[in-house]
Amino acid sequence: MTRECAVLLPGVCAALADPRQPGLDDTCLEKLLDWFRSLTWFDPTVELVQDNPCLTELISSVLALPEPSPSILSFTLQLAGILAASENRFQHLQQEKLLGRLFGRDGPRGRAVWEDASVRSGWVKGVHSMVHHQPALHFLCSGGGMDVIFALQGDPSLFVASAASQLLVHMLTFSVESETSKPLSTKDCEWPVCAQMIKKHMEDSLQSGSASHVEQSLKLLTSLFGSCYAAWTEVLWSDIAKQIESFLMEETVQAQHMLANLLLNVARSPVFCDTEGSFWALVTSALEHLTPVQACPLAVGLLKLCKCPQDVRIQALTVLLQPMDCILRAASQPLEYAGLLDESVSDPVTVESLLSSKTSCAGLLCQTLAHLEKLLSLKHLRVDLPYMSLLRSLMTILQFCNGLLSPASPLGSTISRNLINCFRVQKSALDVLAALSEKEGCDTLMGSLFDVLLAYLESPNTSPTVLKKAFQATSKWLVRLQELSCSNTQCQQTEKILEDVFVVLQKRLCSPCWEVRDSSLEFLTAMIKCLRDQGGFRQCLLSSEVPRLTENLLEDPESYVRASAVTAVGHLAFLPSFAPESPVAGNQCNKENIVAKLQEILSTDSEGFPRRAVISIFTKWLREGCTGQLEDTEQFVSRVIQTVEHDLDWEVRLGGLELVEVFCSQTICQLGLSECPYAPVSSAVPSPTPQNQLLRVFCRAKLFGFLFRSLCDCDKPVGQRACDILIGLRGNFYPMSTLENPQEIEDSPAGRGIAWLQRTLSQGSLAQNFHTDGGNGVDFQDPESMMVALGAIDLLELHDELNKSSDHVEESPQSLLQDILATMGTIEENEVDCY
Repeated sequence: MTRECAVLLPGVCAALADPRQPGLDDTCLEKLLDWFRSLTWFDPTVELVQDNPCLTELISSVLALPEPSPSILSFTLQLAGILAASENRFQHLQQEKLLGRLFGRDGPRGRAVWEDASVRSGWVKGVHSMVHHQPALHFLCSGGGMDVIFALQGDPSLFVASAASQLLVHMLTFSVESETSKPLSTKDCEWPVCAQMIKKHMEDSLQSGSASHVEQSLKLLTSLFGSCYAAWTEVLWSDIAKQIESFLMEETVQAQHMLANLLLNVARSPVFCDTEGSFWALVTSALEHLTPVQACPLAVGLLKLCKCPQDVRIQALTVLLQPMDCILRAASQPLEYAGLLDESVSDPVTVESLLSSKTSCAGLLCQTLAHLEKLLSLKHLRVDLPYMSLLRSLMTILQFCNGLLSPASPLGSTISRNLINCFRVQKSALDVLAALSEKEGCDTLMGSLFDVLLAYLESPNTSPTVLKKAFQATSKWLVRLQELSCSNTQCQQTEKILEDVFVVLQKRLCSPCWEVRDSSLEFLTAMIKCLRDQGGFRQCLLSSEVPRLTENLLEDPESYVRASAVTAVGHLAFLPSFAPESPVAGNQCNKENIVAKLQEILSTDSEGFPRRAVISIFTKWLREGCTGQLEDTEQFVSRVIQTVEHDLDWEVRLGGLELVEVFCSQTICQLGLSECPYAPVSSAVPSPTPQNQLLRVFCRAKLFGFLFRSLCDCDKPVGQRACDILIGLRGNFYPMSTLENPQEIEDSPAGRGIAWLQRTLSQGSLAQNFHTDGGNGVDFQDPESMMVALGAIDLLELHDELNKSSDHVEESPQSLLQDILATMGTIEENEVDCY
């Protein structure tokens, strides 16, 4: 603790203990606690409390108050726990007879203030901080603290109940690992006292027959096995396994829904990964006896495990696929299609019953589909999924949802009625459908699949959110379709599908709903990105009305649509064959005309989204070399940054800096100055000719004025990016050992102006002073001046300043203590009549 803080601390403690003072907000108190945590973390000695007696006086004063403020009492409990985390300070607080009044039988739990959840939370947090040595454990076990913690497991505040459960996990783990010298057995007498108490409490709760007590212990066990992988956890499991198994067999037990998480955490523990027999038999029993909704999370968790018996993995997959299997069988004529599964793990009637119910059908399918999407995203799945049957099942679900399928069974008719126009299931099914596009073995269903997708794209009943998902799935399957188009028959099928897609897209681009227009443009952009090199795709696109309609949407009344139109037009403009001499030039847009339109949007659009889209597209063009020769690019960049630097949206200005960075990188490479512009340079200065040429290009493009003014931008990310670019540029002109001597700057022709620039940048006020002082002689388009500026200005110091947190001063402990005193004031100040 610094001397300044030690001087301020007594006043802060006195103010906190004074009931007449206005209360501090919780954020301020939490910052104070964080400071004490950092102090005690590095210093376990007793000197902290001995040298600052105001801390123990604060605790005594708060405890002596008849009705302390709940927030101050909670703060005091947490502070005491932090201080008592060291055994030396714990003994000191014991000698002061404070800990018993805080955490023992004489603690605050018998007072009215205990009814406030913040006090109970502070008590639990204080105990958790304190339990880092055996004297603290013994104190709680002998002083009645354990009973309080057990009771708080069922606290009405979920935050307090969860904190109490976490505390018991910490205490059990710490007790076993700090107080045992040999491996534990199932005999209770070999467990440490604290661990015995917690273990007995869990076992008694599991056997109590009380649903709430059973749930509390299951939560505790789930947390324990999820965080502790020590060998002794296997001994603990062997003592409770029979009781857990009994819960699976008793349908009346209400805690069954918690068993999946517990078993999954145990299965993840390396202690059990090689276990054969009893544990995995219990997992198998759980897959059989839990309801499909309860068993699905367990099944998908098991499928993700590296080490899981193969028979258990197959059984888990069977449980997960049961609802999809039921859908497929319900929709099919007898023996028309095989189902997904050869046999079921649990009774199929249970799944059929859930799918037949209006209230549970959508929930079960959404859960199953979400799990399948996660599995499909895994790079390595240790079990084979039946992709073809799964795809057919997904198509069936989507057809049920939009009424395109006439089921062949009573069950199918019921499920269809339950799913009609169910947006939740449609979105989930389309997500899985998109994920399946990357899997092998689904090629034979391609025609039927696009029939389903096109039906969704065409239907006026498709909601905007479902349409967006349908577009995403369609773009992924179109990529897959192109990969398969080898034979003439397949090429014809692909061409027909693309034609149908563009017919639908033309209609959707004219939709009165702005979300639909926006999704349609995003879909177009996604297709161009993935299929731009495919001649058939380009031909279908350019012979349609889509390019013209897309360009028209640059003037859409909705800013999101204009932004998406900018992105789509930007990708269209430099598509191969998108040129005046193209056979389909009737629908082409002139590239220069497009550039002019986008520049107009950048300078005049009232909303930020379209302007951000324009600067992003311009940067993309530049990066891909679409802006012509160096001279053309130079003029293009110059025009853009002159517009961007006055933009009120900081993200647009930041985008302008990204454009500048790409331009600098490409120009440096083109002039042969450096293979990688921001790589460290050798000590040899490059030859003057390319160096001067580079400076002249940058000055003509008016880069330096934009960069230097951006250093003082009111939005810090802009200044940081500008500084990074200037540091990178300087590396191409000045090796670190040859930076300009500040004493010699005044002697150069541009000396006065550069000295002014140095002073102004150090004050962070270039943007304001530049207009009033006229730059004070700084010519940002003069290569010699800019060469001097790059060498003279300490950009690294500016970089450090810009990267400092805006509250780096205010976050200091001294400032925090001063703020508390200023907020609370002195008693005399508060008692002065405001008149």
